[in-house]
Amino acid sequence: MTVPQSCDVLVLGGGNAALSAALTARLAGRDVVIVERAPRHFRGGNSRHTRNLRCRHEAPTAVVADRYSEDEFFDDVRRVNGGDTDEALARIVTRDSAGCTEWMGRFGVRFQSPLRGTLHLARTNAFFLGGGKAVMNSYYAAAARLGIQVCYDTDVVGFELAQETCHGVHVRIGERTQLVRAKAVVVATGGFESNLEWLKKEWGDAADNFIVRGTPYNTGAPLKLLLEAGAHSVADARGCHAVAIDARAPRFDGGIVTRLDCIPLGIVVNTRAERFADEGEDVWPKRYASWGTLVARQPDQTAFCIVDAKCAGRFMPSVYPPVAATSIRALATKLGLSPDRLDATVLAYNDAVRPGAFDLGTLDTCRTVGLTPDKSHWAQRIDTPPFWGYPLKPGITFTYLGLKVNEHAQVMATAGEPIRNVFAAGEIMAGNVLRKGYIAGIGMTIGTVFGRIAGAGAADAAR
Repeated sequence: MTVPQSCDVLVLGGGNAALSAALTARLAGRDVVIVERAPRHFRGGNSRHTRNLRCRHEAPTAVVADRYSEDEFFDDVRRVNGGDTDEALARIVTRDSAGCTEWMGRFGVRFQSPLRGTLHLARTNAFFLGGGKAVMNSYYAAAARLGIQVCYDTDVVGFELAQETCHGVHVRIGERTQLVRAKAVVVATGGFESNLEWLKKEWGDAADNFIVRGTPYNTGAPLKLLLEAGAHSVADARGCHAVAIDARAPRFDGGIVTRLDCIPLGIVVNTRAERFADEGEDVWPKRYASWGTLVARQPDQTAFCIVDAKCAGRFMPSVYPPVAATSIRALATKLGLSPDRLDATVLAYNDAVRPGAFDLGTLDTCRTVGLTPDKSHWAQRIDTPPFWGYPLKPGITFTYLGLKVNEHAQVMATAGEPIRNVFAAGEIMAGNVLRKGYIAGIGMTIGTVFGRIAGAGAADAAR
């Protein structure tokens, strides 16, 4: 594959944020080249595995129900992050999310009707017909129609930066390295979650038990190069979007089907058969991303979700079948737990359950009293065989350490000024908005909103 020696706008990365930037810059009349590290059949980064996008709307539409205001969206972002977010940039995301579905539709992206069921997302999130892979295929087809060149199997190995300006990007194709001179650069290469050495530097030996839900190509090389060259960092290196996934999932690229959504319906215990967190603290889209870190803090970074037959059909099943047994003691043996301890934990939990109106659609009145910790909502006795157990491990989606940007998506230098012609979008700058928590679908929102801003800024810088 031949990479051009020069172009107006060079986009690094191949996911939703990168394509949003590339399409925007191309529609502004610029010559655009995309550099994607993955081979063609693995293009799309973590966006291949997504299935929805969070967006504000003042009234029901064909793809979302009821109303989800900008202020409610913004409050959700603040709450899941404990107030630790760049409020100006978070406001841009929540405000501009309103136009995302219409804009994506211009390039062939199709959406489903609002979903029903246990996910609590019909009012807040628009779901892609065909999932993330269909989104990316639509984007790449549009890029081909518009004459955007895509260079696959191409690594970024260096930046030529001087006086707050990028004068070129060094890329490697096979054994050959070359310099691409671009008038503007958009960096949308994700986090460093697939760099196991970097993860271990931050987490220690615990990282050996982490599973990476997404692409193995997000190793953080462009991020590291830019930080070493004087770009300003944002967010903690240990911060990440991490969920509890099936421990039987592959080390990389298992995707969303490995996530377990049964946690609010049962209890979660560690290898000592002890509960350690409130399984019903909040509705699942605002709480599920906290469970990766919770499991990471447990012995061997391992936990188990225990549910009974009353929960059958109430949650999206894992791609792997549950471990099943007709008694709690038998289930403990199959899971490698102490039968005495798990039996005692379940008995104590059942005794603490108080009557209430069970309702998965809201924060209901079913809770426990007298436990440490108590379960706040959806507490039901675990007493109806067969009993199911799912082994859990931390599943990292993407890391939050990234590039600090301004409202124009320009990458900021440590000296305090923006790098004039370098822009960032997607997971590599999501830490400006996400520091501690996550709400379902916001990763795609950040990528789409700031991808368009970065693409417009790059097009203007290349003029």
